Amino acid sequence: MDVQSKNKALIAPVRAAMYDFDAGKLRKALADACAPDAVFHLCFPFGDSIGAGAFCDTAYRDLLDAWPDLERRDYIVMAGPDEDGAEWVGCGGYYTGTFEAPWLDIPPTGHQVHMRFHEFFRIEDGKIVEFQGLWDIPEVMMQAHAWPLAPSLGREWHVPGPATCDGILTGPYDMNKGTASRQHIIDMLEHMKRHPSQGGPEVMEMDRFWHEKMSWYGPSGIGTGRGIRGFRNWHQIPFLSGMPDRGKYVDQIDYHFFGDGDYAAVTGWPDMIQTVTHGGWLGIAPSGKKITMRSLDFWRIENGKIRENWVLVDLLDAYDQLGVDVFARLREFNKVRHMGRLNIPDGMS
Repeated sequence: MDVQSKNKALIAPVRAAMYDFDAGKLRKALADACAPDAVFHLCFPFGDSIGAGAFCDTAYRDLLDAWPDLERRDYIVMAGPDEDGAEWVGCGGYYTGTFEAPWLDIPPTGHQVHMRFHEFFRIEDGKIVEFQGLWDIPEVMMQAHAWPLAPSLGREWHVPGPATCDGILTGPYDMNKGTASRQHIIDMLEHMKRHPSQGGPEVMEMDRFWHEKMSWYGPSGIGTGRGIRGFRNWHQIPFLSGMPDRGKYVDQIDYHFFGDGDYAAVTGWPDMIQTVTHGGWLGIAPSGKKITMRSLDFWRIENGKIRENWVLVDLLDAYDQLGVDVFARLREFNKVRHMGRLNIPDGMS
């Protein structure tokens, strides 16, 4: 079996333990798959932890209490080496369950909710040594009708998995195809960085890299853009208008691209640095402050062009760096909301 297939098999018991979400099985499966000193990077407000047990407590204990029927669903599982030869597995999907008790000061709804995740595992010598994960917590706030910040420009919805339903890739691993998919994305991003310093939108050559019916599935707080014009209007123009120095600090960041079949991914902690200036961003006034950003992405290539792009950005971390306390604002919103555990009738009596 090739290395990439072995690495997918390594995390399969972890994913399986989360499908029916048995906390004990998850703790054992993760401990078996991880090096003892594995480093776990999770989105704001969770932060970093060392070791499988500490991560389980940090990430899942309170979530499982709030969503007692918690379930994990993956729609992308891919693997491959980055440009430096490090081996990664990338998973994209969503957590779901019945929201019965408050979580992170978000009020319970009593209904099924969903939260997108992008989670990346770096594997050495058959063990997980590093984890990088983003959860779309703002998506949960929106479902609870408790979003405390500016409205999204793009469409907010339950983002779908791949249109081709082939995102959980199986072996054998095709190194040539995976490398080609990875390079397509690297080339695309190099062209993206030409604008605005080297010219207008035409210097990005978007038609060369992107399918005319592309879907850009952004994080909640930004939303989805359909086609190049949707991507530009609802994400790229506001992003570059507020942070035109994007791409100037590549020597200060760390990112890892890898490909698998028609899919490619990038992860980095962080993988962007830019300064919020001009008209600001996401309704936040320009501060002139340089911030880092964490963006974990997947792309699906179809007939030589990108047809779908799943993007998660740690927006809550960006807000925090800019001095906006999202959770304080959330608590202000929810002073007259029910913040206790809900008693949902079983419907049988």
